[in-house]
Amino acid sequence: MGSAFAEDTAVHGVGDGRYRAALSPSWNLLPLPQGGVVSAIAARAMESELDDTGQRLRTLHTTFVSQVTDGPLGVEVETLRRGRSMSHLRADVHNEQTQTGHVTTAAFGSSRRGFSFDDLHPPAAPPPDQCLSWRTPPPPGVEGFTPMPFWSEQVEGRTVSGHAPWESFEPGRAETVMWYRFDDTPWLDDGTVDPLAMVVLVDTMPGSVREKLGHEGPTRWFSPSIDLTVHLLGPCRSPWVLARSRTRHADDGYASAEMAVWDCGTSGTETPRLVAYGTQVFVFTFPD
Repeated sequence: MGSAFAEDTAVHGVGDGRYRAALSPSWNLLPLPQGGVVSAIAARAMESELDDTGQRLRTLHTTFVSQVTDGPLGVEVETLRRGRSMSHLRADVHNEQTQTGHVTTAAFGSSRRGFSFDDLHPPAAPPPDQCLSWRTPPPPGVEGFTPMPFWSEQVEGRTVSGHAPWESFEPGRAETVMWYRFDDTPWLDDGTVDPLAMVVLVDTMPGSVREKLGHEGPTRWFSPSIDLTVHLLGPCRSPWVLARSRTRHADDGYASAEMAVWDCGTSGTETPRLVAYGTQVFVFTFPD
């Protein structure tokens, strides 16, 4: 694992369930790191503490209790239950000078007998090489949209459906569809993408709200997360993934959203496989 993602989510044990990590500012969504990458650090520490290759991460839930900034981090891991086929752990990621941060619980499990099907169907989408990159500069005269390090240095997005903040459009369904890839794909030795990378990509849901607001909605607003739940459903073998975000409800300053992620092959044209699914509650804030 020699990717930027692997290096920036690496943890180092210091004993008694305690770990240290260091997060680069290149993962920042102004002004803080993207929450999904902090959850990935928590999961990395829990994997290390469990130390059981027969049980892989199946689901995690993070509550964003306090802010976590880039730089040195501490992680405290507690094993809630260690079983032969399923184990449950808890991790608290925080800055070194604080006691609280992001609290993540996770379930790890081995393969078991059951059924196999997908009942969530992907949207039709042209391949990523036919879609506009989010790194394309805005039109002349558009001001106030400073590129965020997360999107300019770590993850590239390309629009299938949805609008840029400066575009004029009529309100529609609170849904966006996009292609995502890491600049430095975190490949594992077996030819699959590090599953913790899917945690990062799932944590990108709030943009679908803008589609419901249309061009008359406020131009500048932020959406800090309250929580994040991610289900890892299968291995990803492609650098590009297709993601669909839907905000199902918004009221009283809160919103509830979901995200589904499909592996569509290297070119984006193969039969889609659902590899991750997530939900999230977030709030709205508005700059003065």
